[in-house]
Amino acid sequence: MRPERLLLVLLVLLLAIPGHVSAEETAAVHILKVAAPIGPGVAGFVADALAAADREKAACIVIQLDTPGGLAESMRQIVTKILATQTPVIVFVAPSGARAASAGVMITMAADIAAMAPGTNIGAAHPVGAGGKDIDETMSEKVVNDMVAQARSVAQQRGRNADWVEEAIRDSVSITETEALRENVIDLVADDLDALLTLLDGRRVKSKGTLALKDAPRKMVAEGLRTKVLRAISDPNIAFILFLIGAAGLYFELSHPGAIFPGVIGGLCLILAIYAFQVLPVNFVGILLMVLAVIFFILEIKVTSYGMLSVAGTIALFLGGLMLFKESDYGIRVSLGVLVPAVGAVSVFFAVVAGLAFKAQVAGARTGLSGLIGEIGIVKQAIDPEGKVAVHGELWKARADAALAAGQTVRVVAVDGLTMTVEATDSKA
Repeated sequence: MRPERLLLVLLVLLLAIPGHVSAEETAAVHILKVAAPIGPGVAGFVADALAAADREKAACIVIQLDTPGGLAESMRQIVTKILATQTPVIVFVAPSGARAASAGVMITMAADIAAMAPGTNIGAAHPVGAGGKDIDETMSEKVVNDMVAQARSVAQQRGRNADWVEEAIRDSVSITETEALRENVIDLVADDLDALLTLLDGRRVKSKGTLALKDAPRKMVAEGLRTKVLRAISDPNIAFILFLIGAAGLYFELSHPGAIFPGVIGGLCLILAIYAFQVLPVNFVGILLMVLAVIFFILEIKVTSYGMLSVAGTIALFLGGLMLFKESDYGIRVSLGVLVPAVGAVSVFFAVVAGLAFKAQVAGARTGLSGLIGEIGIVKQAIDPEGKVAVHGELWKARADAALAAGQTVRVVAVDGLTMTVEATDSKA
């Protein structure tokens, strides 16, 4: 190669290398959207996204939030992860019409920078039980005091209005984005994500440096399949129903072996229910009561209890549903609107299946040689003491205690090998 050409190639390579390195070193802005109740699935999603942002040395991570609240334990997990994350965390309550209620308040307070879009609101953080019901007065006081202590600590750490946060928890106060900015609850208001990143560029984050977001690439963080499934089944009511369907399916399969489909569905539902129980505040006394209920229903097949075991199973199933989740976790429990119909339907199912199984056990044989006993036949060849009879269109060798003429109607009383023992009836063919 000629020297001038070699020099030209080296020059091109030298010019290309800095640009390539610069592109690789440009930190990205990670963006994830949370538009759902706060539960184990969302907590896992946020935790994974925060860990990835730290691992990939992101410029910052923006959590676009729109939530009515959710489980206190899941909220605590998210807050703990946000406080421990090395990457600057921005919580942006958006788009217009969105809200950060209940658990969403705490998540917003934990952010390094809290922002809201016009037409949004934040607050109403007073803890309630499942289905929006109030918690017992004594338990409510404990829960509120515990939540206030954490909220004030987080707000003070982030330099925000701790008094307002306490008021939002104790009195369910809710304010707009304009009021939140005035009350030092959030740091800024932005019309949309683009406007937010423009306002954040060059902003200093305490102990995390200055944000350099101009021309920074954006990376949208999507939910994985695990997160989607867990979010769907982590609702206490869904987990309870999955357990009931699983138990009913396996019970049907055991009562009627070979059905296959009920057993497959039952097994899948039980696995999903167990998975949900791992992340929900489960009370094992409740699970034991529900297992005891299934045992009662199974015993109904074997023991003549005149329905008492079915009644006991229904009561155990109802109490197990009531006690399935620990009330100490901000009143999380199965809603009565789900519990009563579900228990009623499953109890009827168990009772019906048990009844069918019992009838099958006590019913006479309808196939094989023993199934011929009691059947009616016609004497085709006089019996004295042996002859031939036709039963079900088949000709059998037969014997009887008394002589029977051809054409006489007989009843089968016993079968010994290929010989029937018959007796006369009162009619003739």
